[in-house]
Amino acid sequence: MQKFDVIIVGSGLGGMICGYILSKEGYNVCILEKNHQLGGCLQTFERNKCIFDTGMHYVGSLDEGQILNKFFKYFDLNGKLKLRKMDVDSFDIIQIAGKEYKYAQGYDNFIETLRHDFPNEKEALIKYVDKLKEVRGSLDSFMTNGILHDANNMKNFEYFNINTHQFLKSITNNYELQNVLAGLNALYAGHPDTNPFYLHAVINNSLIESSWRFVDGGSQLIDHLAASIIAHGGTILKKCEVKKFVSDSSGEIKYVELENKEQLEAKKFISNIHPVKTLDITDSKLIRPAYRNRIKSIENTTSVFSLYIVLKENFFKYFNYNYYYYKNPNVWSLQTYRQDTWPDGYMLYTPAHSKSEEYADCLTAITYLKYDELKQWENTTVENRGQDYIDFKQQKAERFIDEIENKFPDIRSHIKTYYTSTPLTYRDYTGSVNGSIYGILKDSNDPLKSFIIPRTRIPNLFLTGQNINLHGVLGVSIGSVQTCSEFLGLNYILDKIKKA
Repeated sequence: MQKFDVIIVGSGLGGMICGYILSKEGYNVCILEKNHQLGGCLQTFERNKCIFDTGMHYVGSLDEGQILNKFFKYFDLNGKLKLRKMDVDSFDIIQIAGKEYKYAQGYDNFIETLRHDFPNEKEALIKYVDKLKEVRGSLDSFMTNGILHDANNMKNFEYFNINTHQFLKSITNNYELQNVLAGLNALYAGHPDTNPFYLHAVINNSLIESSWRFVDGGSQLIDHLAASIIAHGGTILKKCEVKKFVSDSSGEIKYVELENKEQLEAKKFISNIHPVKTLDITDSKLIRPAYRNRIKSIENTTSVFSLYIVLKENFFKYFNYNYYYYKNPNVWSLQTYRQDTWPDGYMLYTPAHSKSEEYADCLTAITYLKYDELKQWENTTVENRGQDYIDFKQQKAERFIDEIENKFPDIRSHIKTYYTSTPLTYRDYTGSVNGSIYGILKDSNDPLKSFIIPRTRIPNLFLTGQNINLHGVLGVSIGSVQTCSEFLGLNYILDKIKKA
């Protein structure tokens, strides 16, 4: 039986960052991935010589001195990634009920740009930005004393208890502005009754600080981490699905059993797969029924239908921003769509590629789709779902394109071909529950319920990934540092990040 210091299950960003940190610190690490491709939500795929991202579209806070830039320096990624900074004066354009609004990079620029549409709302915009800066300060606190490190700190952390929708209503009575400031809620599957302001603020603040695209896909981030892990002596095994965490008589995990019945032993284990799925394959007596029930009772975020369009060459102009489209004035209503009005909105962008900065070679459009619409095929596998599933996807795609044409009237004339993905696709390629795009749903009404710390009651089993603290590249980076602090000590890692 092969033996390692640490076995990490799942090669999503959280697992890869943990693998990088621990292998760099001398641990003999093995990462196990059930698919043939690494990366989880950072996977890319190629069709007709076009590179499409599975889930990661843009990142923030990468300018010098900003928090993700500091993490990337520590991960030895700076200077290795192909990146393109998005339009400074409009990294995101949001259309709500026929009117467009621009999100600009830089706090002052953000305020002044929106003042063109809301000349009487300067005070509200300043209050909003000041609150974003407060939350940014909380991230700085994490970098110095780990304020988000455990539940005892978190329960007194006010931003988790503040509801985003209510906060926006508190700073302005202008319904239009409230919706504009909530216009990126698709980045966290926001719900007006539950969305915590901290989640909204971390994401919006990060992108307002600076916004960047990966050129030729986000999987390059995973590729560089993988190369570093191997260089540090680590092992990465693909097409190795873990079927069971096997415990000894004390309840600690002794080894993992793979689908082919092979057994791999380690001193410690990190699960980068969903906590529910982790518990499903863990029979340790140390996990109490109450904990299992709590984790299983937590709601997950919704899923999406994605349209991947290959464009005819040199016809469709590349635009260096993302486009958010809302049919109705209420931007919070997309998840509660009726089938006869679907889609009520979408996010659309032209991925950055190295062939040209003038023309786009492809286009991606994403909208919500409920998992319940796919129930009849939920027990099928990729490429084996039947003709009725193919017909379903085509009907959805054509209807989606019809909606896109309301903004881009000539889009059909530019399409060479297109591909689609559904919640089932997302479920099977990323391992999420019911194709959930952002994992566990955070709730401002009961923040402790969905707050999952890296430690488990099994002394040598730890958790990481988008369900630990926050999702997204920044959120997962923070969560991964928290996980690795259980091995190395938080102050030790934070000191390394500061010195990077």
